[in-house]
Amino acid sequence: MRLRMLGAMAAMLVAAAMPARAEDAALVAAAQKEGQVVWYTTLIVNQAIRPLKAAFEAKYPGVILQFSRADDGPTALKLLSEGRAGHVQADVFDGLYNMIGLQRAGLLAAYRVPNFDAYPADLKDMDGHWTAILLYVFAPGINTNTVPKDQAPKTYQDLLDPKWKGRMAWNPSSFAGGPGFIGHILTSMGEDKGMDYLKRLAKQEVVNVEASSRAILDQVIAGEYAIGLNMFNHHTVISAAKGAPTTWLKIEPIAVAFDAIAVLKDAPHPNAARLLADFLTSPEGQAVISKADYLPALPGVPAMAVGLKPDDGHFAANYLRPEQIDAQMPRWSGLLNQMFR
Repeated sequence: MRLRMLGAMAAMLVAAAMPARAEDAALVAAAQKEGQVVWYTTLIVNQAIRPLKAAFEAKYPGVILQFSRADDGPTALKLLSEGRAGHVQADVFDGLYNMIGLQRAGLLAAYRVPNFDAYPADLKDMDGHWTAILLYVFAPGINTNTVPKDQAPKTYQDLLDPKWKGRMAWNPSSFAGGPGFIGHILTSMGEDKGMDYLKRLAKQEVVNVEASSRAILDQVIAGEYAIGLNMFNHHTVISAAKGAPTTWLKIEPIAVAFDAIAVLKDAPHPNAARLLADFLTSPEGQAVISKADYLPALPGVPAMAVGLKPDDGHFAANYLRPEQIDAQMPRWSGLLNQMFR
């Protein structure tokens, strides 16, 4: 409860420090005249979208938030298909890196949200095509019953200890798994050192589990594996709060990616689109994201627990940006297939 109160206070302080835009009233009026906004989202509906919808509609009566949920790839394909047909249905969308292909296709509007300058350069497109709304912090997750904290790996080199052979797992088909871990190693260590490390890690016989990162963490908690590689750090905190024997390892640098919001150039409800983007990136919208147990991207708005974000956890972060992921994912996935299958 105290964390929630501190989070709300921090959000209010951030909001007070940010200047209001003169055109806000006009934008709200224009959005209300349009009557709705359509969001193609990758986020979990019950966890995040429903509370965001409730907060947005309460703040802006008369603007109904409609949404459609799918993963990054299907969302991009749907938007590309609509764009090529000249019949765009969505106003805004979010994703981990799906915005890059859509940006190349010329489907994104350049739009800077009111507090654009409050976001670090790592978390936005400098031309305003997209801005982060939440962070993904990836770290090893452990079962504290089978891996006592004082015996847990403290460096990436520690993961090469023979005692972990066959006891680590990841998803081989997702950025939130093996490909993302490989990308993090190569970008943080450099190509030569990174490839040498991966060759040695391959000898550890990391178990490929075709399941979500969340499901793999549940298997770690159940004792099937000692360590889950590339877990969402906040998932371990959520589970630990419910009594599960788990925590995450602060092995630096830590991989950080993010989910970003983008406005479509041919949005059928352009004013409502900008209004929703403004809300999602505002301290108020970010506080709703935090309460939904995601990691808000806006600095100064805390997560559900202190220390999960780079700004309050004081850990070295390796930001993997959408352009980088878009360009390198085929190679990272190919290396996994060559070295870890």
